[in-house]
Amino acid sequence: MKTLIKGALIVTLLFSQPLLALTLNEARQQGLVGETLSGYIAPVRQNKEALALVKSINEARAAHYQQLADSNNISVDEVAKLAGQKLVTRAQPGEYVRGINGQWMRK
Repeated sequence: MKTLIKGALIVTLLFSQPLLALTLNEARQQGLVGETLSGYIAPVRQNKEALALVKSINEARAAHYQQLADSNNISVDEVAKLAGQKLVTRAQPGEYVRGINGQWMRK
């Protein structure tokens, strides 16, 4: 019986997690997060789910930027700034980006 309950709990957690998780594209489209020139996303609205997503995405980006920096013998800050410029430029119409002045604007 305990094994059956544990199995059901694991299956429930595995399958419910993706349904509850907010994707980066969904968060962008909903105006919850936006791209910044720093190379990292930031929350436009303070929302528990959006904040968790921001943390997760930014941690992954930081690790990736570190790999690129190490491979190219440049600083992580340089990689992040280059990525930030590209990400802000590539943002889709209606998505938020943070300008040089630090203000959010819709593209």
